[in-house]
Amino acid sequence: MSDTSINEVPEEQGSGINGVPEEQNSEPRLDSIGELDGRLATVLQVLPALGGTGGVERGTVEIAQAVVESGGRALVASAGGLLEHDLKRVGAEHFTLPVDSKNPFVMWANVARLSELIQKQNVDVVHVRSRAPAWSAFFAARRTARPFVTTFHGTYNEGGWLKRRYNSIMTRGARVIAISGFIAGLVRQRYGVPASVIRVIHRGVELERFDPAQISAERVVALATQWRLDDGLPVVMLPGRLTRWKGQTVFIEAIAKLNRTNLRCVLVGDDQGRTGYHSELEGLIEKYNLSEIVRFVDHCNDMPAAFMLADLVVSA
Repeated sequence: MSDTSINEVPEEQGSGINGVPEEQNSEPRLDSIGELDGRLATVLQVLPALGGTGGVERGTVEIAQAVVESGGRALVASAGGLLEHDLKRVGAEHFTLPVDSKNPFVMWANVARLSELIQKQNVDVVHVRSRAPAWSAFFAARRTARPFVTTFHGTYNEGGWLKRRYNSIMTRGARVIAISGFIAGLVRQRYGVPASVIRVIHRGVELERFDPAQISAERVVALATQWRLDDGLPVVMLPGRLTRWKGQTVFIEAIAKLNRTNLRCVLVGDDQGRTGYHSELEGLIEKYNLSEIVRFVDHCNDMPAAFMLADLVVSA
């Protein structure tokens, strides 16, 4: 199905983008869940890991902070990672489980693990953000009779009916949160999800965190040293996890066409286990003799300084 057909979903009068109700806030609020038996809800978010810098990981921390600030309990189940520290800082609780695995036996075992966690911690709402853990969380939520909510973060590749079936778990929520009108249209068109189930909640940004006045020169210099960018050359950065639809191959080929050596390019993002794609990118870099120009950074815990360091940022 073409992008045009997705974007042409008719808009219903007064219903928001693509006929889907649109929230004004950047993330769902706890008060939309309401009080349960006189207490605020306990929300469990489930995602593969907390080691990345993408919207899934950052959004998880932001939601956890909003839940805590609203007086509720914020729980997160993942395989862990660098952002565990951020969760603790905002007052959330983290539970380490192997929910990053795509092994069917591990995924099935995670149903029991998550069910136990839900019952012991008296979880009220289960919120998932990724497909593999979503399958486990869906059956755990069903087993424990808890509401199940999903956030649809991107366009998933479909290579046949089996992959389509695998992706469809993200449409099984009592509410399906779409991060844009385009994603909402895709969910409606591709999976037949009713507009009444979908909520468009755009991703936001913490402006104070990215205020140039709040970013010291020492932070930028430290990052330049860590990335071996201390030669004074212009820096071009493409931030985002290593996945084909983020456009790293096009980026490398574009740099090769420039036929310049007086710049440095940085691909900032984890491969999240996509070692084949990572190797393909390394092969392209070698093919075009760009080893001195293009480099990988698996993780950056100071993206504000990274944006200050870059002379040009490519958003794909």
